Amino acid sequence: MNRTGLYIALALAAVVGGIFGFYPELDLKIARTFVDWGNRPDFTFSLRLHPAVWWLREIGLWISAIIVAPAIAALVWKMIRPATPMLIPGRAAIFLVMTLALGPGLLTNLVLKDYWSRSRPVDVTQFGGAEYFVPWWDPRGDCDKNCSFVSGDVSGAYWTMAAAAIAPPQWRALGYAGALALGTAMGFLRMIAGGHFLTDAFFAGFFTFLVIWLCHGLIYRWPSTRTTDRAVERKLENFARWPQRFWRQATGARQAAPKRPPVARKHLKSGRAQRR
Repeated sequence: MNRTGLYIALALAAVVGGIFGFYPELDLKIARTFVDWGNRPDFTFSLRLHPAVWWLREIGLWISAIIVAPAIAALVWKMIRPATPMLIPGRAAIFLVMTLALGPGLLTNLVLKDYWSRSRPVDVTQFGGAEYFVPWWDPRGDCDKNCSFVSGDVSGAYWTMAAAAIAPPQWRALGYAGALALGTAMGFLRMIAGGHFLTDAFFAGFFTFLVIWLCHGLIYRWPSTRTTDRAVERKLENFARWPQRFWRQATGARQAAPKRPPVARKHLKSGRAQRR
């Protein structure tokens, strides 16, 4: 996760975004190649509901889930047993969960897909739908929610680059190659099904990479913000023990509340007797 990778990603985004921005019909031409592959004239994207396509898609989704599962388990166990060492390094757990939550979770599924109203290929008029086609840069489409730009499945597949970024150096290149292959394959599957245009898949990977690159710099690289595994564990321990400390302080304050001494009560009774 160095600047070279960032420059390559920015250059690719500029080239792809510029070409498909000036010639948006390229998205339609590429999508048209997947029409009627199954020789079913009654259905535009014939492989959309093919069992093999959905089976391969589920495999891709499960790969991302399997990768992040140890990180989630480590954080949950740390919250339950703060004094025990973490199952995996603290920075790795935070990094994996953070990038998945911010990239495929927040940016892709909660922001872009719900507010960038680009219609899916299967829904546009060029392929038998009822909605207008718009280029990738135009958010003024007819889709209301869960729209085409960008692909959530592809974003989750490309997120596996986060695991490659923190893999041992001897496995890192292989990890990046596998992550790129998985993301590209997922994009191809979604395009076959008429769920996304090529630019939806490409920018899903680009935005996910940006989130990973920024989070990696924040946790591992930049001197002003980088941390250590032990520092992360200490912060998690303090966070996990905060409810216990709060409860002890609250109950201790109630137990230590001052009571009226018996002498004062006797003195009060004698004063009342004198007044009588």
